[in-house]
Amino acid sequence: MARRAFPDDTCRIVVSTQGDVMRIWIIAGALTALAGCAADLPLGGGWRAPSFDALQTSCGGAARDWGVDARPAYSALYDAYVAKRHGGVPDARYCAFVNELSAHYAAPGSPGRAAWVSYFNDARAQALSWRAAVDPTLRGG
Repeated sequence: MARRAFPDDTCRIVVSTQGDVMRIWIIAGALTALAGCAADLPLGGGWRAPSFDALQTSCGGAARDWGVDARPAYSALYDAYVAKRHGGVPDARYCAFVNELSAHYAAPGSPGRAAWVSYFNDARAQALSWRAAVDPTLRGG
């Protein structure tokens, strides 16, 4: 609010302006914290996001223990899920993606780990590409 400054309330205007600036910083901090929370969803799901187990079993497969790979696997499955939810990926392709990801998994230290890492990086790129096609926040606009 703009007010005319008179000698007797000059301090009140400055305090009010400082209060407005402080409110803006508090709101900006809260929005930043919320954005960080949205980018790091828990494996149990959250705000409109299904749990990791729900994503794994959504196409008839079984939930598995991904160990240290749980977070990146959830990220890939969630990106593919968002693309499916917005019509960017047909159900059949989404289910093939989910089930193939689980079928190719190789735990750390296993003989097929190098092949899994290569496969998984390609799968993550594919899921992110699908999501970027339907999610404007990933296209910078």
